[in-house]
Amino acid sequence: MFQSFNVSASALTAQRLRMDVISANMANVDTTRAKMVDGKWQPYRRKMVVMQPNESFSSFLSQAMNERSAGGVKVTKIIEDETPFKLVYDPSHPDADENGYVQLPNVDPLKEMVDLMSATRSYEANVTVLNATKGMLMKALEIGK
Repeated sequence: MFQSFNVSASALTAQRLRMDVISANMANVDTTRAKMVDGKWQPYRRKMVVMQPNESFSSFLSQAMNERSAGGVKVTKIIEDETPFKLVYDPSHPDADENGYVQLPNVDPLKEMVDLMSATRSYEANVTVLNATKGMLMKALEIGK
């Protein structure tokens, strides 16, 4: 009965972390000195959240056959996007190379906003599920009166 609360709570936690990572990406959209690699500063590299089901499909299937609910989601890791950095010609920039090009982070604000909207919608959907479940349980308690 309370398993649906656990499923929604895991999704809310995962989507909140996803929104935090997106916010960090947006905050570092112009960061040209994020970490040192081989004695040279590298720009910020976009990060992405990887999620997977809490349980494998076979365990989920066997639990469903026994009429027990299972599910939820968990964040397995946060990975860096390996797309190349953007090159911008700006010889006056302190991080410009010998040809006058500056490496900028591989963060695309438009892509980040779309991801943020997706995470927000998923978060809102899980809040709705949580509230619906709570409403059903409250109605079930009213039956006993």
